[in-house]
Amino acid sequence: QVQLAESGGGLVQAGGSLRLSCAASGRTSSSAVMGWFRQAPGKERGFVAAISWTVGNTYYADSVKGRFTISRDIAKNTVYLQMNSLKPEDTAVYYCAAGPIVTMKESNFRSWGQGTQVTVSS
Repeated sequence: QVQLAESGGGLVQAGGSLRLSCAASGRTSSSAVMGWFRQAPGKERGFVAAISWTVGNTYYADSVKGRFTISRDIAKNTVYLQMNSLKPEDTAVYYCAAGPIVTMKESNFRSWGQGTQVTVSS
């Protein structure tokens, strides 16, 4: 089992930036992919970005391409999500997740963090 702990959420004005961090511990060797998902009030949780742990290939939802960047620090077992040009519609709880296969399907992600709130004001 992999334990995940997110940090870095908060309140920011539209156009601003935030960086989320996700520290992994436990059986991290079982995770081939790390991802970020988000859930806005009244909506289902959806995919945001992911990164393959060993190669570093990145994947993004269309809604965040060009604005968000996912990266990882293997030595620190940490994944980051740099969010720029934030919009009010980016407001959501952001979850970090880990999975054994490099796919963006939510069902693949077996370990989840507790979530961190991101609020973008207009």
